[in-house]
Amino acid sequence: MSVIDVREAITRAHHEEWARVVAALTRRFGDLDIAEEAAAEAFATAVERWPADGVPPNRGAWLTTTANRKAIDRIRRENKRDDKQKEAQILYNDDPPEPLGAIDDDRLRLIFTCCHPALATETRVALTLRMVGGLTVPEIARAFLVQETTMERRITRAKAKIKAARIPYRVPSAKDLPARVSGVLAVLYLVFNEGYLATGPDTDPVRHDLTAEAIRLTRLIRALMPQDGEVAGLLALMLLTEARRAARVSASGELITLDEQDRGAWDVALVAEGHRLVRERLAAGVAPGRYQILAAISAVHTSAREARDTDWSQVVALYDQLVRLDPSPIIALNRAVAVAELDGPEVALAAVDRLEDKLAGYHAYHAARADLLRRLGRSQKSRAAYDKAIELAGNTAETAYLTRRRDQLG
Repeated sequence: MSVIDVREAITRAHHEEWARVVAALTRRFGDLDIAEEAAAEAFATAVERWPADGVPPNRGAWLTTTANRKAIDRIRRENKRDDKQKEAQILYNDDPPEPLGAIDDDRLRLIFTCCHPALATETRVALTLRMVGGLTVPEIARAFLVQETTMERRITRAKAKIKAARIPYRVPSAKDLPARVSGVLAVLYLVFNEGYLATGPDTDPVRHDLTAEAIRLTRLIRALMPQDGEVAGLLALMLLTEARRAARVSASGELITLDEQDRGAWDVALVAEGHRLVRERLAAGVAPGRYQILAAISAVHTSAREARDTDWSQVVALYDQLVRLDPSPIIALNRAVAVAELDGPEVALAAVDRLEDKLAGYHAYHAARADLLRRLGRSQKSRAAYDKAIELAGNTAETAYLTRRRDQLG
C-alpha cells in the first residue's frame, strides 16, 4: 500500500471513527479534554505507524484501543489515580455497561450530552461540531462566519465552563430531550452543510460521509421524537438536498447550480420522502419553524420539472415567513436571490448591497453580487465581485464554477 493510500485510509478513519472514539472515552473517563486529546494522540500515532505497519483490518478498534491507552497514560501522569484509576478499570472488568437511557446510538448520545442547556446555544453547537462531528476549527469558524482565533477561544471557554460548573456527562433521559433538541438539530444541520458543500480546499467538494451521517442521526431523532415538527422539517430538508447530490458536481469537478442540474439524475425516492414529510407538517396545522420553512422552499424547487417552472412567488413568500423567524443576513441574502427571479436583478442587487457590512467576508455574498451585476451588464464590477468570491471560497467545485463564470465575462 502506497503512502498516499495510507493517508487516504487515515483520513477516512478520522471521518468515520473520530466521534465514536471521543464518545467512548468521554463515557468511560467523564472528561472531554482527556477524550479529545487521547483521540488526537491515537490518530497521530496512526499517521506514524500505519505507513510502516500497514492499515489494520479494523481501524476503529485499533484507534479506540490506542486512544484508551493514551487516556490512561495521561491520567497516570496527572497523578489522578485515586478516583480516575477506578474509572480506568472499566476497561478491564466485566461489569455490565451503564444503561443507555433514551438513546442507544453512541454518537447521538454524545451530541445530546454536549448540548447541555447550561451552555449558550452557539457554544453548544461549536463544541459539539468539534468533539462529535470531528470538524476542524477552521471549518467551524467558516460555518459561523468568524475568525479561527475567535472560534478557538469560544470552544476553549466552553470546555472551561464545563469543568468549572461540574456539568455532568450523563446520558440524557427522555424528559431531557426537548430542552436539548434545538441545539442538536443545529449541530446536525451544520454537519450536513459541511458535507453538502465542503468549505476546506483540501477535501472533496461534496463529503457524502458527513451528509449520510447527519441524515442517519436525524432519522434516529425522528424515531425518538416523532411529533416534533422541526425534526421532521430538518430531515425533509436534508433528504431533498441529498436527492440532488449526483447532479451537483460535473465530471470535470465543477459545481452545477440548481437551475442547470439534470433533474432526471435526482434521487426520486428521496424527493418523494422529503415531499411526504413536508405535506405531513402542512397538514398538522401548526405554525412551522425554521427547518420546516426551509424544507418547504426546497420542496417548491424540487417540485418543478424544469428550472423555469419554479414558483418563485411562493419561494419569496416562504422566505418572507422565514425572515420573521430568522432575520439573519444569510437568510436575507437567499431571499434576495429569489427576488431577482421575481422582480429582476436591479431590485435584488439593492437588497444584497444592504448586507455588505455583515457579509463582506462571506463568499456567497460576493458570488450573488457578481451574478446580479453580470445580468445587469456591469461586467467590470461583476468581475471584481467574482474575484472576491473566488478568493474567499474554499470549495474546489464552487471555485471552478465561479472562475468559469468570471472568465466568460466580456
